Amino acid sequence: MKRTHILHALIALAVLVAGWLIYRTLSQYSWEDISNSVASIPKGNFALALGFAACSYLCLTVFDFLALRYVGKPLSYPRAALASFTSLAIGHNVGVAALSSGAVRYRFYSRWGLDSEEIAKLIVFCGVTVGLGLITLAGLCLILLPGTAGKIAGLGATASAALGVACLVVGAVYVALSAFLRGELKVRSWRFKLPPLRLAVLQILVGTVNFAFVAACLNQLLNGEVGYMETTAAYVVGNLTALVSHVPGGLGVLEATIGFLLGGSASIGALIAFRVVYFFIPLPLGVVLLLASEALLAPNAEAGLRKGAS
Repeated sequence: MKRTHILHALIALAVLVAGWLIYRTLSQYSWEDISNSVASIPKGNFALALGFAACSYLCLTVFDFLALRYVGKPLSYPRAALASFTSLAIGHNVGVAALSSGAVRYRFYSRWGLDSEEIAKLIVFCGVTVGLGLITLAGLCLILLPGTAGKIAGLGATASAALGVACLVVGAVYVALSAFLRGELKVRSWRFKLPPLRLAVLQILVGTVNFAFVAACLNQLLNGEVGYMETTAAYVVGNLTALVSHVPGGLGVLEATIGFLLGGSASIGALIAFRVVYFFIPLPLGVVLLLASEALLAPNAEAGLRKGAS
């Protein structure tokens, strides 16, 4: 019973933190700034941006769906989608996603029979999928647009193409190791059990498609002021910077980096609109789902535990 009270207190704290984050972030802009930035974007572009953002979150739910198979505890897609969207809608805004979204994931998956070690492996699998997607998309940008992407990376066309190939080789090596190497992959103190070949290929595919959708969302909000591949290259660099910084939701880092890389093309209105579409809209939805799950799922889970104990 004491443990239940503690968990409920943590959920309440998460809701309060989420509300504070919304207030703190939105307070940087006046309501006029936000409304004008959204109103300045054609409705068709805004609708497409919402659609691409939804497709990205759909890809993220597949991360969890695959990870559950990786740890040997496959669950139905609706359960994986609920845990994934709720945790990431909150985690993207709180920052240090492995910890923030991980805590929400633990709340869901522990109810559904996963232990702490399995949940930790699931989170690592999803993190590796993120990394593979970013690296693969960066490689494609560097190869397809060596001049533009190379300039963003501070490289010449030849060096850009070479780095792009190296990025793609990382994914190819990962797939090859998954096909032929059994056991764990060890890098210093970090260990990772390689998935089966099919899962490894799906990781790279869905990870890359996810970031391609995010870049498409941003590109729509830029309203054709810059090409899709240029937007993608800038977003990859900006997102990597945000991840390294561990600032909540990449707050300010994403805007500053993309603004620097794209120059005048990255209007403040488009960047505010991107944060509204990809971060602010999913956050309250995630909080509502979390509260609803606590009201509907937690009592059933606790009843099941008491029944099992008796």
